[in-house]
Amino acid sequence: MAKAKTLIVEQTGSPIGRPKDQRATLVGLGLNKPGRRRTLEDTPAVRGMINKVAHLVRLVEEE
Repeated sequence: MAKAKTLIVEQTGSPIGRPKDQRATLVGLGLNKPGRRRTLEDTPAVRGMINKVAHLVRLVEEE
């Protein structure tokens, strides 16, 4: 069985002053403060969320 690919995402920007949907997207990714990192499964839904808030997060690593 193949291991699921994962992404490590780090929040770089603050959601203060951003639209509610962008803040909700960060929460959906499990992020809430700059500097926090999460390991997430590489799925089209997660990729779409990262693209939506690309100015607030950075992709640290792809495994």
